[in-house]
Amino acid sequence: MLKKDAKEIYYSKVMLFGEYSIILGSMGLTIPYSHFNGQLMFINNDSYTDLKFARQSNRQLIDLYEYIQSLKKKQQLLCKLDTDRLAHDLHEGLFFESSIPEGYGLGSSGALVAALYNEYAEEAIEARTSISDKELITLKKIFAQIESFYHGTSSGIDPLICYLKHPIVLENSRHISSVGIPRREVLQEDAIFLLDAETTGKTEPLVKRFMDKIKNPEFRQKIDNDLIPLTNTCIGTILRGDMDTMYQHLKPLSEFQQEHFTEMIPETIQHHWQDGLSSELYTLKLCGSGGGGFFLGFTRNYSATKDYFAAKGKDIIPVYQER
Repeated sequence: MLKKDAKEIYYSKVMLFGEYSIILGSMGLTIPYSHFNGQLMFINNDSYTDLKFARQSNRQLIDLYEYIQSLKKKQQLLCKLDTDRLAHDLHEGLFFESSIPEGYGLGSSGALVAALYNEYAEEAIEARTSISDKELITLKKIFAQIESFYHGTSSGIDPLICYLKHPIVLENSRHISSVGIPRREVLQEDAIFLLDAETTGKTEPLVKRFMDKIKNPEFRQKIDNDLIPLTNTCIGTILRGDMDTMYQHLKPLSEFQQEHFTEMIPETIQHHWQDGLSSELYTLKLCGSGGGGFFLGFTRNYSATKDYFAAKGKDIIPVYQER
């Protein structure tokens, strides 16, 4: 059974910058987002759990267990997991109670992978502020292997941020750091928010489409010469607290995604995207792989932005806001 009486809660994540470009070597900046979260639990007919959801989650966990077990039998599993105890717990009704919406770019599978590792890894690397680069890279590889069950391929970043529960910046393939986002130049109306496309997206086919597109030398050159420098500059400036410069580079990044990632932006979002660029009231970008789910917005006038979307019959959810 679960080792801990007090079940650990795992937050969702928001990748502020680096979606897709991180695959080709850009920096990436990800923050935990406690608004949505999940934890391992057992099905209990006397509780207020949605039994249909719980049983479906249990079945999905069994499928993940079988994938892990196959890796273990082939001696390919990158960490020691107590699969016997996991199998026992699954038989007893283990499931992942989660408010993290699936297909919304918030790391629903990442939170689950982080929870499983923390509970069943026999020699787990502890999540702590003094964690070393070597340990971070090791965790990233472990999480990427397990999460690839869901997406076909995984960077391991989503489970890593869910596990550490602290903002991280991926500077390159060998260096990951826990970071803070300075507030010294953040104004009261500055905010980062989520906009719901009211449809879900599927990561695997979108990532495959991107991987096919970068086989075109011209498109790959645009990524290398335009998207990656814009992404890296946005990350560097936001980490320095230089919001004015960050916003100067955010608009062309948004324009790049609008032009070259059209298939990742559903029709329900496209006109809002253009309205933001035209009015300069707010700026939208992808949140995760896109295709549906949440999209990420940045604004220097949150009150006016909130009123704009309210007039359109849409709510926005703040992710990062000066109090």
